Amino acid sequence: MIEAELKARVHNPEYVMGQLDRTAEGRGEVYQDTYYDDPSGSLDAQDQELRVRTIHGPSSTRSVLTYKGSRLDPESGSKPEHETRVDDPEAVHAMLRGLGYVPVIAFQKRCRNYEFSSRGRSLLATLVQVPEIEGTFLEVETMVPEEQELPSALDDIRAVMGELGIHTNDFTTELYTDAVAGRHAAR
Repeated sequence: MIEAELKARVHNPEYVMGQLDRTAEGRGEVYQDTYYDDPSGSLDAQDQELRVRTIHGPSSTRSVLTYKGSRLDPESGSKPEHETRVDDPEAVHAMLRGLGYVPVIAFQKRCRNYEFSSRGRSLLATLVQVPEIEGTFLEVETMVPEEQELPSALDDIRAVMGELGIHTNDFTTELYTDAVAGRHAAR
C-alpha cells in the first residue's frame, strides 16, 4: 500500500479544528515515535524509515511497527508503507537492536485525529504538535493500492485541505525527524 499524504503548517489551528469537528469526532492521542537505522545510516541514505510507534489514547495504548520505502512523489513525500500492530513494543525494540539497528531519534507527537470520508476516500486528518518544533501541522492521508492512483488521491487531499483553509504556500515536505534533529543539534 502507498500512503498518499500531504502536510501543511497551520496558521489558524482553532479554525481548522472547528472545521474538522463539524466533519468527524476528533480523538486526542500522544504518539511516542522511535526511528531506527543501521549504524551506517543506510535506511536514511535510501530515504527509508523504520519506526516503532506507541499510541497513547484516552482509553487504550497500542503500538505499531512501520517500514516506509523511498518517496514515490517528491512534491508530497508520499511513500509505500507497511505497518503491523505489535503486542509487546519492548520486545520489538529489543529485536531491532539485536538485529543491529540503532535508535537514531525519538520524539513525541501530540495529535488530534479525525477519520472521515470525502470524494469517495477514507481519510485521516491529524492536527499535530511536536514539542521541539514551533507551530501546528495538519496531515491528511489516505491509502492507495497502486502508484498510478497516487496523483488523483493527492488531488483529492489538496481539495479537502483547501476546504479546511490550507493554502498552497502552507504545504511542507519537511520531516519531523529532520526538524527535531535540527533542534537537538542547535542546543
